[in-house]
Amino acid sequence: MATTTLTGATIQQTINDNDIVLVDFWAEWCGPCKRFGPVFETSSEQHPDVVHAKVDTDAEQELAAELNISSIPTLMAFREGVLVFSQAGALPGPALEQVLQGVKELDMDDVRKQIAAARTATPS
Repeated sequence: MATTTLTGATIQQTINDNDIVLVDFWAEWCGPCKRFGPVFETSSEQHPDVVHAKVDTDAEQELAAELNISSIPTLMAFREGVLVFSQAGALPGPALEQVLQGVKELDMDDVRKQIAAARTATPS
């Protein structure tokens, strides 16, 4: 499965409509982004059950700012609409595979319980 390009107009629906979405925030001028691109593409071919999406931070500056992207590449993983992983830096293939397997193995009921507990523990 090829990677998908996301924009501010399409990101939320993509995250909501798919079980697992990996998002690579990148820019054309970024050397580490260019090195990570083929690793991300290979992962998309090996995991057709996972949406592999890319956001060009130059074209989508407002979206990058909303998501607090301060360095690129940044990888975010969403599972069942919940952000479960976010890390800046280019990952080698085995590390990306490890992240993806971890996301697939998450107990989302437990994740939601942890989020709810954190919200009640934090005063508004």
